[in-house]
Amino acid sequence: MERREFIQHLGLGASALGFGAARSAHSAHGAHSAQEPSPVPPTRSERFTLCYAPHFGMFRHHAGENLLDQLRFMRDEGFRALEDNGMPGRDAATQAQIGDELERLGMTMGVFVAHADFSNPSFATADPAARERIAKDMRNAVEIAKRCRARWCTVVPGTLSPRVEPEYQLAWVIDNLRFAAEILEPAGLTMVLEPLNHWSDHAGVFLARVPQAFAICRAVNSPACKILDDLYHQQITEGHLIRNLDRAWSEIAYIQVGDNPGRKEPGTGEIHYGNVFRHLKAKGYTGVVGMEHGNAKPGKEGERALIKAYAAVDPKG
Repeated sequence: MERREFIQHLGLGASALGFGAARSAHSAHGAHSAQEPSPVPPTRSERFTLCYAPHFGMFRHHAGENLLDQLRFMRDEGFRALEDNGMPGRDAATQAQIGDELERLGMTMGVFVAHADFSNPSFATADPAARERIAKDMRNAVEIAKRCRARWCTVVPGTLSPRVEPEYQLAWVIDNLRFAAEILEPAGLTMVLEPLNHWSDHAGVFLARVPQAFAICRAVNSPACKILDDLYHQQITEGHLIRNLDRAWSEIAYIQVGDNPGRKEPGTGEIHYGNVFRHLKAKGYTGVVGMEHGNAKPGKEGERALIKAYAAVDPKG
């Protein structure tokens, strides 16, 4: 499934939650009624060393279609974060309900997609209309983040233009990212730029390599503009996963994973995630590791196999 289809697939509404707007309005003020479950105790045992983040639908055969039930299943299995590319497609009440439940469970909200264009040079342009769209998307991201307790949002800065010199495009991308950062920084929200591979998934995108993203983030020079290092994409584009993690470390704020080929859980492809995760632990990484991939096998069997796959490569001790 291509990324744009994946995002659309996750765009579920409030009906999937099984909760009404009344609860959202109440819990938005941080209150918990007597009928609501109490917060999860902080002494809960943990299965994983790193903070892996599944996405909705990954465990639906065990947990059902209700999104909050899926969150509870994730937490019961030891996962401490959620990733939801499709969060902007959910209504405000649903976003708030997800945020409330994440807080109750002691889970972290990972990324949602704030801006992604796979057909147009949305950042690599000086078009005023593009700047207006960026402003709208960033302001919307700030409001979404408040509701669902997010600290990061994904930005894919559009495509290359075949008719303009690359140096001009680079300058425009930096200018537009600085503009976006001015909106996000006061809100404490960080956009993470995701380099995508040209060869299997996203031909023509502007941002494809970690060194390229590193240089751009240094030029933007804002805590609101960092790198999302998706190791699936970078295995295809350039390899040297650990070397690039080390060299770009100061600008990396978020990690995503998926094995290659296939874009499924660790152990189904050629990436040695045991070594990669041990390296992340050794570097003191405490951030989110987004599980942006599919399940290699269907049904409950596939979901249980996925959990075991992460347990097998998690750096214990």
